Amino acid sequence: MSSVTARRDLTDNQWERLRRWLPEPARLGRPITRSRRALVNGIAWRIRTGSPWRDLPPAYGPWATVYWLFCAWQRSGVWALIWRSLQALARAQQRLTWQVGIDSTTARAHLAAAGAGRRTLADEPLDHALGRSRGGWSTKLHLAVDTSGHPLAALVTAGQANDSPHMIPLLEAVTVARIGGGRARQHPDRVLADRAYSCRSNRDWLRRKQIKATIPEPADQTANRRRRGARGGRPPAFDADRYKDRSGIERTIARLKQHRAIATRYDKLAVRYLATVHVAIIVNWLRDFSNTA
Repeated sequence: MSSVTARRDLTDNQWERLRRWLPEPARLGRPITRSRRALVNGIAWRIRTGSPWRDLPPAYGPWATVYWLFCAWQRSGVWALIWRSLQALARAQQRLTWQVGIDSTTARAHLAAAGAGRRTLADEPLDHALGRSRGGWSTKLHLAVDTSGHPLAALVTAGQANDSPHMIPLLEAVTVARIGGGRARQHPDRVLADRAYSCRSNRDWLRRKQIKATIPEPADQTANRRRRGARGGRPPAFDADRYKDRSGIERTIARLKQHRAIATRYDKLAVRYLATVHVAIIVNWLRDFSNTA
């Protein structure tokens, strides 16, 4: 294997941490002769470079086998389970902070993302999370990230979707298990978000869940509240210094989009693109764990 190909592959330490959660890649027909490590490195290489699966370097094994494994573990939920396991490990090691930033980023859709059939997987959205926005066909990735840069939840929608309606589903997807059993942590202590998420329904939901909010109020909402006088109520509390902690999610999005298959969507199915995001998150977390071990 060339040094250019192998320079970003999983190290021995990262692989030993990951392999405990990986099932054996059982397959009907011809047996798989490549090691799981080579296959997983091949999946990570494709996501990092954005290359077509058929152009996968031979050192990682047959491209069809690598692609089959990526899809099989997406369908069985392996990638999502590994991500949840890393979250639980980070919680046990007290690496997580419960001040969570939420935001979204848009990925342009490549021509290769077009053409998905109507009859697809059961959990695939009807629009395949593709929509026409100002820059053309695109997908929007919504993320909830703690201030240390650890992603806790992700979902994908069509590129033209507004951010505000997806705040509640995104936060409801936050579920961090406890190693050894016990109740999973589902709600952060505080949410940091930009003014796109400021609306009465979102603030009321956060208040009911006893989650503090640091969300600036848009100028039109401020003007409307003042125009109503006493009926407009008090202005929402906002701490400008605490709001600076939202930079954690900006850094996380920038880091994820270093993976070219995330910055540009090549996958026809939304569930495949979301699995691509899961793999990139897993790789980044493994590097963080090895750097601080």
